[in-house]
Amino acid sequence: MSSRDERLFGMLCHLTAFSGFVIPFGSIIGPLVVWLIKKDSSAFVDDQGRESLNFQISIAIYGIISAILIFVGIGIILSVAVGIFWFAMTIVASVKANEGVAYRYPLTIRFL
Repeated sequence: MSSRDERLFGMLCHLTAFSGFVIPFGSIIGPLVVWLIKKDSSAFVDDQGRESLNFQISIAIYGIISAILIFVGIGIILSVAVGIFWFAMTIVASVKANEGVAYRYPLTIRFL
């Protein structure tokens, strides 16, 4: 796989998280599909796919916790903050992956 293709698929691992706007759980399913298809072709795509999946799973957990905290009152503000953080970090990671940089998301629980 050429360097250009690696960067493209690395970026797609991050950008497919936006499919969550259309498909339920798409923010996890999108990166999972790209990662499973291309992980054996490139170490860079494997790394970025894992990173994206870990971040999307972590954000889902933070979102669930925020939803529970709505009953306490702080959950609304926390949900908005998590949403803005998710959107911004996904864009940053996509740009960095397209540049060929192995991006690491902050506040990510490493599952994979």
